[in-house]
Amino acid sequence: MTPLTCLLARLSYCGRVVAHSYCEHMAVVKLACGGTQPNNIYGITAATLVVGTDSICIAISYALILQAVLGLSSKEARAKTFGTCGSHLGVILLFYTPGLFSFYTQRFGLHVPRHIHILLADLYLVMPPMLNPLIYGMKTKQIRDRALRLLKQGIVQS
Repeated sequence: MTPLTCLLARLSYCGRVVAHSYCEHMAVVKLACGGTQPNNIYGITAATLVVGTDSICIAISYALILQAVLGLSSKEARAKTFGTCGSHLGVILLFYTPGLFSFYTQRFGLHVPRHIHILLADLYLVMPPMLNPLIYGMKTKQIRDRALRLLKQGIVQS
């Protein structure tokens, strides 16, 4: 974050309003009057490297997990592990997909409407923390049973 802050500090601004609900780097860069090429290059490079490095590390760790799980003798243990890993991968995809789309469309998606940029940026920050308790909570039998009971009651009353 320090390089992003330094790159933003060197820019001169035209006094407009940030078009996002928070100070996203590229939303602030778009307020600049001068050249923003270093910001664009650093931003896209950092996003790509972070997600790329994360993806490689996650893939390696899941390959090792898969190797260990396939060696388990209990089908129940394998199913439980796959369920937990599936939930984790779902949350990762939920975070990275709109995040990357937001980063790349800020730089390359000239015809993507501004409200779509804002929606995706907000989704990538709000949805994973909001859905994490639900996704991981559904792994707990008591929570899952109560949630299903509430859903059934809602469907029956409708």
